Amino acid sequence: MFQTFKEWFWLERFWLPPTIQWSDLEDHDGLVFVKPSHLYMTIPYAFLLLIIRHFFEKFVATPLAKTFGIQKKVKKITPNTTLENFFKHSTRQPSQTDIYGLAKKCNLTERQVERWFRSRRNQERPCRLKKFQEACWRFAFYLMITVAGIAFLYDKPWAYDLWEVWNGYPRQPLLPSQYWYYILEMSFYWSLLFSLGSDVKRKDFLANVIHHLAAISLMSFSWCANYIRSGTLVMIVHDVADIWLESAKMFSYAGWKQTCNTLFFIFSAIFFISRLIIFPFWILYCTLILPLHYLEPFFSYIFLNLQLMILQVLHLYWGYFIVKMLGRCIFLKNIQDVRKDEEKEEEEEEEKEKEAAKDKDRESLKNGLGANRHLIPNGQHGR
Repeated sequence: MFQTFKEWFWLERFWLPPTIQWSDLEDHDGLVFVKPSHLYMTIPYAFLLLIIRHFFEKFVATPLAKTFGIQKKVKKITPNTTLENFFKHSTRQPSQTDIYGLAKKCNLTERQVERWFRSRRNQERPCRLKKFQEACWRFAFYLMITVAGIAFLYDKPWAYDLWEVWNGYPRQPLLPSQYWYYILEMSFYWSLLFSLGSDVKRKDFLANVIHHLAAISLMSFSWCANYIRSGTLVMIVHDVADIWLESAKMFSYAGWKQTCNTLFFIFSAIFFISRLIIFPFWILYCTLILPLHYLEPFFSYIFLNLQLMILQVLHLYWGYFIVKMLGRCIFLKNIQDVRKDEEKEEEEEEEKEKEAAKDKDRESLKNGLGANRHLIPNGQHGR
């Protein structure tokens, strides 16, 4: 059954134009062509990148963060076994009834229990140091892979003549630079997917998952069908803007607002040029429209362009957020990530709780006076 499925899955009419066969992609005369088995190495390389990331964040990003004055703030709280067990095994957001019961059990006031849970939640929230470490790692990788991509593409004529992406693509042998460019890029996206659970969670979490899966699927498919020319161009178009975004985040966490704003403006310009102009009107046009002049649509053509269009929809989605941030910067003179973390910042929550406490005290005082208002006049009258 597995063999039957394998033969059906790799049918030439699914993957290749009618004039091409898998035999055209077999190694010969010292020329090496892409093979699906090459992609197996992306998984172990992804875990290797996670290990490298761990040491990079510890020995490079953390000292750099300290240079910028970013420290890990740990707010110490009084250990309490009962509250800790409730926090871990029940809920991190106890109801008012739970707070009342826990206060009685621990011989504390309700306010003390509320403060304990607030401080305990704050301990698990991502701090600026963690955000800086993540941005620093992504910046370092994007910078490295972009430099490698430019070095690989700059002297290739077909990098500027996208007609060559389809015209005669299938018999192009694999170059060592192409192999490592693809493998490293795919391994990096696998590592990002594996670390989503531990990375800072933002409102575009689902969009990030879709983006990583679409990127991995697109790279895998383009590799197996030997569309490596279009694949390398798509990758370089994406990476060239991400460098500026991650550097802007780093300076934002460091408090260098003017530098952050400048870098964000550069990122915005490169993003709109590369992903909303070059990608749809150059790359997508040459992979979607031009082939129709001399090719009948086949499965891999449809599937490849479907994935590219999904990426373009994500570009429009993120472009919307970028426009909002630019508007905020221009009119409010402040860039703030509109994809704020699901958890509020510690300082904001503390202020809100203080205000709530004051309102509660005022309400209690008001209710108390209202309930005993008749006692004061009666007492005065008695005098």
